[in-house]
Amino acid sequence: MGDLDFEIIARTWPYLLSGLQYTLQLTVVAALGGVAFGTLLAMARLSSNKTLALIAAAYVNLMRSIPLLLVIFWFYFLMPIVLQQITGAERPVQLGADRSAYITFIMFEAAYFCEIMRAGIQSISKGQVNAGYALGLTYKQSMQLVILPQAFRNMLPILLTQTIVLFQDVSLVSLLNVTDFVGAAVKVAQRDSRVVEMYLFVAVVYFVLSFALSTLVKQLQKRFAIIR
Repeated sequence: MGDLDFEIIARTWPYLLSGLQYTLQLTVVAALGGVAFGTLLAMARLSSNKTLALIAAAYVNLMRSIPLLLVIFWFYFLMPIVLQQITGAERPVQLGADRSAYITFIMFEAAYFCEIMRAGIQSISKGQVNAGYALGLTYKQSMQLVILPQAFRNMLPILLTQTIVLFQDVSLVSLLNVTDFVGAAVKVAQRDSRVVEMYLFVAVVYFVLSFALSTLVKQLQKRFAIIR
């Protein structure tokens, strides 16, 4: 261990920082997209339309039953062939690693955010909807103005916790040769033969960021508990 050279981190910091920025960007976009799509899925699951509810439930159960790594590989390698068959193109429709990563994480995380939002919506008393009807609001207006704002507030700590998990899962995109934080560290480690230094540094950064966010979530939970 005496020949460790942690100066490699300082020398390659701009490159590592660009990878970290990509990781954070993908996390934020996937979280926002997942919450938006997940909310629609949650409303579909709670819909009185049995067909719509069944389709949404099937999607959620499928995504929650398949490893994320398999979904990433399936979308990256097989979706181009599926699109080729649908469009009749001569060659597979290449989506690219970046686009595949964004779409995959939004679709995958939406299934988890759906269940969180469904629980949040169900936690609101049905009397709130009836009160909205009494004020002349439609079902859509009641959901937008009364139910969903309260559901988001109740579920915010859990949504943030899931986002922390998402932040950690984003490291899997390095397997598609995407230069995220882990991917950048791997490339530096292989180029300069500094595997131990790079992997230790990545572990420390992930720990610090995840621990800080977890502490923030705990503070939010305490604050919301006081408000209640």
